[in-house]
Amino acid sequence: MSAPFLTATWSNVFLATWAVPPSLLAPRLPPGLALDLRGGDAFVSLVAFEFLDTRLRGLAFPGHRDFAELNLRFYVRDGDERGVVFVREFVPRRAVAWIARAVYNEPYRVAPVSATRDDAPGRHAMRYTLAWAGRTHTLEVSAEDAPFRPAADSDEHFFKEHRWGFGMTRAGRTTRYEVVHDLWDVYPVRSYSIDLDWSAVYGSEWAFLRDAPPISTVLAAGSPVSVWPRRR
Repeated sequence: MSAPFLTATWSNVFLATWAVPPSLLAPRLPPGLALDLRGGDAFVSLVAFEFLDTRLRGLAFPGHRDFAELNLRFYVRDGDERGVVFVREFVPRRAVAWIARAVYNEPYRVAPVSATRDDAPGRHAMRYTLAWAGRTHTLEVSAEDAPFRPAADSDEHFFKEHRWGFGMTRAGRTTRYEVVHDLWDVYPVRSYSIDLDWSAVYGSEWAFLRDAPPISTVLAAGSPVSVWPRRR
């Protein structure tokens, strides 16, 4: 019987989402997939979260169990199956990035990334930072401390719940891997701030998002996850 390639707990998952032109994403779309549209729009999400108790094939490695990640992703479909494709992912651990590139051909980069929790009575708040291109980029979110379960037809559910990660081999063939976790509750977001140099972090084609407010912000509680081996 097969086993997950990776297990971990993904905690305090902050998603800020923008509607973008489909033409921006089409060149990045793996063969055979379609953009997952909602109301006729395509979307990207800037996602920051904590990796906790990370294990590869059940083994934990010192210094590589707990860390933060920041990524930019967009949404795709393979028939009725919904998933995500990553534009670029940042982690602070070289070994994690190397394994992700070698095994999944994922676009990982190594840089200092941190996640800091700052709670108070009635408030659940997170601060995420990325040090890249000579400056510190910061995402902050403040939410109520009582989470709830969004409806299946809500925007929160649409952006946070995906079973598949899609990508391409170095030869250009489409691959996918399964990501299994329980449904995530979310904390009602009160306020947020995003200080990110989009051109420096993701490329000049994303610079227009600097002054564009996201159409959705979600702070999900997270849960244990299992990431299964890649397949074509």
